[in-house]
Amino acid sequence: MDAFDYSCAAELFPRKSRRQPLGYRRFARAAYAIRFAIEELPPTLLLGTYLEVDAERYDSEGIRRLYESADYPLARRVAESV
Repeated sequence: MDAFDYSCAAELFPRKSRRQPLGYRRFARAAYAIRFAIEELPPTLLLGTYLEVDAERYDSEGIRRLYESADYPLARRVAESV
């Protein structure tokens, strides 16, 4: 697998939902799009969402792998204890 460039521009296409009308979003950096998808989208919307970077598409599992990668350049949200 080639190294992923988190600094490239990215487009995020959330799954359509009547209850939460989030639509297409463009980000200056893929890292920001990935963070938004994982940390801000409800889990039910993440499933069916895809990210496009340099003509490559990443489904929800691919987005999660990019977020969990050791190469991910941004600080991750700290999990809240229940």
